[in-house]
Amino acid sequence: MTNCEACAFFTYDEDYECYICEMDLDEDELVRFLQGSFEQCPYYRSGDEYRVVRHQM
Repeated sequence: MTNCEACAFFTYDEDYECYICEMDLDEDELVRFLQGSFEQCPYYRSGDEYRVVRHQM
């Protein structure tokens, strides 16, 4: 299970004043995302910038 809040593509949009997913989701993926049933996102990328550094230690 992925957490959108930790994803690199989940960013704050100042125009809409909310967080959005910046990936181009197709219509079916968007519906699952909005319903909250998008459990394993194929586009998930960790937004943890220090992950690589911790791995190198």
